[in-house]
Amino acid sequence: MFETDTSRWVDWLPLGDLAWPLVLLLAWLAGEWAYRALRLPRICVYALVGFVAAPTQLGWLPAPAPALALYGANLAFGLILFEFGYRINLRWFWRNPWLVAAGLLESLLTLLAVLSLARLFGLADLDAWLVAVLAMASSPAAILRVIHERRSAGQITERVLHLAALNCVLAVLAFKLLLGQFVFQQSGNLLQALYASSVVVMGSALLGLAAGALVPGLLRLLGGDRDCTPLFVLGVALLVALTYSLRLSPIVAALAFGLTVRQQGIVFGRAQRGFGALGELLSLLLFIFIASRIDGSAAVAGLGLGLALVLVRLLAKAGAVALLARPSGTTVRKGLLTGLALTPLSAFVILLLEQTRHMGVSLNLALPALAAMVLVLELLGPAVLQLALRLGGELPDEREGG
Repeated sequence: MFETDTSRWVDWLPLGDLAWPLVLLLAWLAGEWAYRALRLPRICVYALVGFVAAPTQLGWLPAPAPALALYGANLAFGLILFEFGYRINLRWFWRNPWLVAAGLLESLLTLLAVLSLARLFGLADLDAWLVAVLAMASSPAAILRVIHERRSAGQITERVLHLAALNCVLAVLAFKLLLGQFVFQQSGNLLQALYASSVVVMGSALLGLAAGALVPGLLRLLGGDRDCTPLFVLGVALLVALTYSLRLSPIVAALAFGLTVRQQGIVFGRAQRGFGALGELLSLLLFIFIASRIDGSAAVAGLGLGLALVLVRLLAKAGAVALLARPSGTTVRKGLLTGLALTPLSAFVILLLEQTRHMGVSLNLALPALAAMVLVLELLGPAVLQLALRLGGELPDEREGG
């Protein structure tokens, strides 16, 4: 994404095909140490190792990334989005419309605040809209991994999941509209613009809904007492591959898949959540891959504006959710903490842009401000989320004094 093609260290450091396995091992060891010694989320360390090892930094990882790494990262994100969708209770939105209003308000305020600041700093109109639309979202990957890792539970945890699902859907819709406008400006082809925007979203959602109807039916046919984890992993893998081959959106399809499965009455046990060791390994690959796409020189060049965008985004989300906290059934303090917990962003942004590139549409992805914002939130976002959950008293080991 944000990188230029350079491998200055790989030329003399004899890693070759061993580069990715060795970096994965190093990141896993560092993550375990940081989690046990410093109580940091493992994914913060995974991202740090991936960024340092990137082709534009030390160059330990080759450029371009192997196709297997790209597919593995998208499969990991697909599995996370599937589970993310599965955990969303649509009836809660219906019973508590103020929660929906809070999600709409925080997304709109984030869009307007980031757009205004980007324009104030002189970004071109398309670039400013791109940054603002992407800033609306929160990263399902980081949120779900931290929740699993710390076994958090409570009002803030559930609200973060539901608000993040809402702002991700809004961000995808807004991004596809922006993409359609960009394609129309570049080609003048209305049909191509419609495909890049509305057709991609609707087609991906339909594929996800179809998978959500077919896979549970197959599971019932095989017998309800079977472990359903392998079947759903294979279902997500097939869905990701299919959407890629059709140049649709794996993000929309996997989320729709998970939402539909929940409506079918399929129950996942606690041991099945996160997809076990396979899920852990793929998450390791995902966060290293994401961070390795960031060009450090671009991030440093845009660090001032990037930090300002991070701050404005955080204030918009926390302020909006706190403003509607009492009508939506919680306290202002928990509203503020919920908004703070929506900080993670990077995985969603980078994979959305990578998937757009796969569709053959090349936006201006080397924006220093966007690179800086993504880097800061990749390294610090999960830690901010964990802090919000800790201050809200939703980490079981700390509630028990562990």
